Amino acid sequence: MYVSNLSFHTTDESLGNLFKEFGEVSSAKIISDRVTGRSRGFGFVDMPVETAAKKAMQELAGKEIEGRTMSVTVAKEREERSRRNIF
Repeated sequence: MYVSNLSFHTTDESLGNLFKEFGEVSSAKIISDRVTGRSRGFGFVDMPVETAAKKAMQELAGKEIEGRTMSVTVAKEREERSRRNIF
């Protein structure tokens, strides 16, 4: 699942704990800026049981966490970026 509009203080662990209320979480990862290491305000959660994942999405989408209204959707496969040569 793609989880966005997260507080910049949210950690991998706190994100995983939020979803564990609905079932097993195989991974929870906050995406960080490569240069600063600061959270980019979104992340991904994997849950192995589809019914638990759907329940979590329904219950957590639109929920306010740390003053921000969280968005939870099905993650899409990452598209390949074309590399540009700069001369």
